[in-house]
Amino acid sequence: MAKKRDYYEVLGIQKNTPKDEIKNVYRKLALQYHPDRNKEAGAEEKFKEISEAYAVLSDDQKRTQYDNLGHAGFDQRYTSEDIFRGADFDSIFRDMGFGDLFRTIFGGGFSGGYENRQHGQDIAFDLEITLEEAAKGTEREVEIPRTEQCDTCKGSGAHPGTHIKTCPQCNGTGRIQNMRKVGFATYMQVTACPTCKGRGKHVETPCNQCHGSGLMRKRRKISIKIPPGIDEGAQLRLRNEGEMTTNSSEPGDLYVIVHIKQHPQFIREGDDLWHIAMITYPQAALGADITIPTLDGPTTIKIHAGTQIGEVVALRGKGMPRFRGYGRGDLIVRIGISVPQKLTPNQKTLLEQLAREFSADVNKNRKFRL
Repeated sequence: MAKKRDYYEVLGIQKNTPKDEIKNVYRKLALQYHPDRNKEAGAEEKFKEISEAYAVLSDDQKRTQYDNLGHAGFDQRYTSEDIFRGADFDSIFRDMGFGDLFRTIFGGGFSGGYENRQHGQDIAFDLEITLEEAAKGTEREVEIPRTEQCDTCKGSGAHPGTHIKTCPQCNGTGRIQNMRKVGFATYMQVTACPTCKGRGKHVETPCNQCHGSGLMRKRRKISIKIPPGIDEGAQLRLRNEGEMTTNSSEPGDLYVIVHIKQHPQFIREGDDLWHIAMITYPQAALGADITIPTLDGPTTIKIHAGTQIGEVVALRGKGMPRFRGYGRGDLIVRIGISVPQKLTPNQKTLLEQLAREFSADVNKNRKFRL
């Protein structure tokens, strides 16, 4: 077995790092190595490694023992089940919109009561919209695949008209408790009942439609309202639009992760928009009125005589609406000079004459300093 790395090294933190900061560090790392987002080889193992480090360092008692004993002594006292039991993964994954992924990767039983919580699994859904839709807000109807109750047995798992009995192994609790001793300590492990799968009920005649699971995979159309000013990567939480489970009275939530398509004319920075306006050299030298695009339609701005490349013009209040706030950002126009790649004979003659004029000007005003 490969030697474990130091938990502080795994998370990239110091030994005096407070618990709140440890949680924030873990949340960022979990999002980076989450198997639903990171498909690279080794991402899942890295995810497991940082999760184990967080489970220990976020618990005051385990952290103290780890600091005093190191890996060798700590591992003699704690099994994998002991390490993960009681760790607060539920709220972290729920905030990120990944629901029961922790249980899927590590298996049930690590977190006390995790299998029997009265809440179904959450769902994450990626939605792509345009910059214009992000600015004005929009409403999208999407089709979400999710697990719902079987229409035939209404979620009971039993064939209609047949009886459901209390599970004889767990007496209806849905849980099995196992006591075991490790050295001088006694540990109690609570797992889902293997006979009834945590439901507490025993189905003698399974439903033909769902084969006794009480659940079916369906595709449901859901309307999603996108508020004005939403930013890339923002998450919208739709309560009770997630998965259903056989032992849950309440469905999970749906987390919609918003992605904004790259715009051909604007670059977004927070609430501000940037646009590059290309003008000709005569326009820069003499000044001109030019038309530029905005989210509200074309508008005209004035280019002053002698404008240099890279100068900016700010249009106040022409940027993105402030998300769940008041007002709008700015549209910042950066000036670029368009140089023609091909010239007509007449253009070339005129530019050569202009070049001689500028050359004479430069030589006339040139000053030498020793």
